[in-house]
Amino acid sequence: MTTEPETTGRHAARQTVMIAAFEGWNDAGSAATAALEHLAHVWDARQVRELDPEDYHDFQVNRPVMETGPDGVRTITWPTTTVSVADLPDRTVVLVHGIEPSFRWRSYCAELLDLAAELGVRTVVTLGALLADVPHTRPIPMTATTESDGLQAVLDVEPSTYEGPTGIVGVLQHEADRRGFQAVSLWAAVPHYVANPPSPKATLAILARVEELIAAPVPLGDLPEDAEAWQHGVDELASEDAEIAEYVQQLEEAKDTADLPEATGEAIAREFERYLRRRDVGGDKGGEKGGDKGPDRGGDRGPDKG
Repeated sequence: MTTEPETTGRHAARQTVMIAAFEGWNDAGSAATAALEHLAHVWDARQVRELDPEDYHDFQVNRPVMETGPDGVRTITWPTTTVSVADLPDRTVVLVHGIEPSFRWRSYCAELLDLAAELGVRTVVTLGALLADVPHTRPIPMTATTESDGLQAVLDVEPSTYEGPTGIVGVLQHEADRRGFQAVSLWAAVPHYVANPPSPKATLAILARVEELIAAPVPLGDLPEDAEAWQHGVDELASEDAEIAEYVQQLEEAKDTADLPEATGEAIAREFERYLRRRDVGGDKGGEKGGDKGPDRGGDRGPDKG
């Protein structure tokens, strides 16, 4: 068992942070894994470990990929989980990018958390995205949850109250908390009628929350422009389908009504803090460009968060 870390001050005990995201059930629109890939790129993370895929994956579910390299050599890329480390000015960030395993979830989480302890991690942040009845024209709803009573007060996040089927994100968060790490889960709600990846607007919302949570600036590069282009593309699709346009309007009215009492100064203060942090480090530098900017609509509803 690891020792419960100190939590004096809003950003204490978070010098070394693990951020994890997984393809599959927990990754609507690929928003969570795209956020992790962006962080690895802009923070120049170096890979330090790769988990053995034989231990955790059914290759008939997640098949290996055959490729030919620039030198003409044929190679096979196996579905696996990589662990990278980024050294920032004020902290170290461990980035875990994986595919939800097919089996041996407890061993999988134990291997990741053993490595976290070895690297001096004290806080584990899991990223997820789910499909929801939200309009693409409004800010992407973000939810932060934790099972730690102390973190609920220090970070002003919600308690974990979900009950039902869960994915590897929920299991890893629970196991991290059980072993004494500070564990927080961030979830983005992706409009279900534009479920196909990429979902740059949701990725941008996740990155903003990560930046706030670990108090480290995240260069955004072209991502804001990609998010704007994505929204314009969905606007065009909706304008061509009267039924979809009417549905989006209904979602907008429901969202605006729900948000009406929440015009708080706290949200404005958080945004201003992010602006000051970026200004202090000289603004955004570089970034990773998103994919296609005109997403197709459709797709089944995604999982509930766990």
